[in-house]
Parts: sequence; C-alpha cells; structure tokens
Amino acid sequence: MTKTTAPASAPATPDIGASFQRLIVDGSNWLSNHYVELLIAAAVGAIIFFLLGAIKRLAARYVRNNDDLTGYRAIFGKTIARTSKFFMLMVSAELVVNFASAPSSFDRLVHVLFTISAVLQVAIWLREIILGLIVRRTSQDPDQHETLENAMTLIRLFVTFILFAIAAIMILDNLGVDVTGLIAGLGVGGIAIGLAAQGIFSDLFAALSIIFDKPFRRGETISYDTTVGTIEKIGLKSTRLRAITGEEIIISNTNLLDKEIVNMTRLARRRTRFGIGVIYQTRPEDARRIPALLQKIVEDNDAVFIRSGFVGFGDSSINFELDFDIMSSEYEVVYQGRHTIGLAILQKFNEEGLEFAYPTQTTFTAAPDGEMILPYPEGGFGAVVAND
Repeated sequence: MTKTTAPASAPATPDIGASFQRLIVDGSNWLSNHYVELLIAAAVGAIIFFLLGAIKRLAARYVRNNDDLTGYRAIFGKTIARTSKFFMLMVSAELVVNFASAPSSFDRLVHVLFTISAVLQVAIWLREIILGLIVRRTSQDPDQHETLENAMTLIRLFVTFILFAIAAIMILDNLGVDVTGLIAGLGVGGIAIGLAAQGIFSDLFAALSIIFDKPFRRGETISYDTTVGTIEKIGLKSTRLRAITGEEIIISNTNLLDKEIVNMTRLARRRTRFGIGVIYQTRPEDARRIPALLQKIVEDNDAVFIRSGFVGFGDSSINFELDFDIMSSEYEVVYQGRHTIGLAILQKFNEEGLEFAYPTQTTFTAAPDGEMILPYPEGGFGAVVAND
C-alpha cells in the first residue's frame, strides 16, 4: 500500500488588514465604553506633555543665555534641552492607555513605541552627559583646546556608536528578536577593527590620557631619557617638543607615556649642588669656616641655603659640598642664579686666601743609594711638584 503524506502547511502570514480592522474595532469600543476615563487621561497626558515641553524650553533658554558655561548646571541644561517631542508624546500616551484601560492591541502598540522612544532618549541623554563631562574636564586648560577639538570628532563618533548600538540591541530584545547573533557579530567586528587600527587607537587613547590626566601641558619643559625639551604641540598621534639645543623632536604619544617623564616646569624650586675641594695645606680653622662662608654667599644672592659641610678626603683635595635651592621654575633664572653664586664663591675664596685644589703629584728625588738629593727646599725633603 502506498502511503501519501500531505505537504506541511506553510506558516501563517499575519493578516495586516485584519489586524488593522481589529484595532479600529477595539478603538471604537474603547471610545464608547470608557470615554470619561479617556477624556481625563487625555487631559492629564496633555498637561504632562506641555509640562515636559516647558521644562525643555527653559533648559534650552538657559543654555542659550549661558553658552560659555561648562559646569554641571550647563551639562544638565543641555541634556534636558535634547529631550525629543516623540518621547514626551509617548510618555503622555503611555499614561493615557494605562489609566483609561485601553484594549490590549492599543496597549501593546503604545508600549512598544514608548519603549523605543525611552531607550533612544536615554541614549541621547547619556551622550550629552558624557560629552559634557569630557568638555568640562578639559575646558579649564586653554592650551589643550586645539587637541580637544581634533579629538572631539572621534570621541563623539565613538560614544554615539556605542550608545546607539546598545540602544538598538535593547529595542530589538524588547521586541522579541533574538539578538545573540547580532551581539556576536558586533563583538567580532569590534575585535577586527581594533586589531587593524591598534597603533592608531593606542596613540589616540594616549593623547586623551594626556588631555585628561595632564602630566604636562604646552609650554612646559619636560625631561625623558636623555632628552630635555619644551612642549610645543600635543596632537592625536604625536607630541612635538623643542629641545634646549634648538631642534624639534617628534615622539608618538604612546612611546612618550611609556617613559619616565620629569616635568621640570612644575618645580617651585630647583636644587643645585656644588662640589668644592680645597688644598691639603688649608689650616683646620680655615676649613671650619667654609660652610658658614658658603651659606652667606647663597643667602646674599637670594637663594635658599640647604646644607654644606665636609664630605671626604680626596686624592688631591679636602672635599666639601654645597646644596642650595633657587626659587624659580624658569630654567634661565636657575641657570643665571647658579652662575652668579659660583662666581661669588670664587671671589670670596680668593679674598679669604682659600685655595681650590686641583690634581697634583709630588715627586721625591733620591740618589741610587736612597739618599735624598737636590733639588729640595731648605730644611726638608727634596721635592719637585709637577702638575698633571
């Protein structure tokens, strides 16, 4: 016996016309049976709509009148001013259908539209808040304005893409769509883009780190490795410095932040150390006076004396050290102060009869049998002093 099977029935296609007709019928019945609740709910919804509109207009007026403000009030005002009329309308409609016992078809339609409007509105608000906080964080530094303007285009695009991608996923999920594949696709695509532009994004985020963390600013002098230079421009890809020897140095932001950076401009004072050696023929009482002489020289030249004293016996000298601070962050001022104090020490030591030591060697001359012979000073060993 041959057994035949009926072909499987195709999935039913939703009848849009029938659904629309049912929606009209439900609406007519709702209007006739709940017109009192509907009128009250419509009045309440209209009041809420116009109230939200008034708040939005007040916020927009505040932003226009204070367009130079970047504080939290300005951020909040700009956020409220970005409230859409579609969202306000759907808030009112949601209240109406809930209060007036709307039919399930109307309730479902309004709830879906309200969900879409709410998710999109939250994304818009978050976008304004994030961008406002970024601008506020960097607006206090006018030197970073140019770099921030260049970066804001990419930041705005990045923030907008992330927020609205999340909003789209949430909307689809609320509509009953399986978003697992979409999330996986976005993840794989993000990884691919990140790997392809790894160097660019690395330097971009390093530039943003410089803007927000402010380890240095334009016009400040920094030192890294063996380089000392003044910051001329902070770009999205690289930073340009002017070395103290005059040449321009360009280094990528990522490489720069990987190094140990010394910001020399933010020093309230610069410390300088001088090593001073005097000859061994210096009398002990004169050597004891040296720290006090050095302290007076430093204080007479508007510097801050830190310490001075004997540090050791050298091969050709009795060694002292002097530490002092020059109260300035300007390198030229520090350079000139060091020069002035150094020459003042030279002059004072000459006046006091204190001799600076330099490498010397004493040669004793003897006969083959070991007896000391000439030349030598009277009353002592024969000696010849020769300079190295």
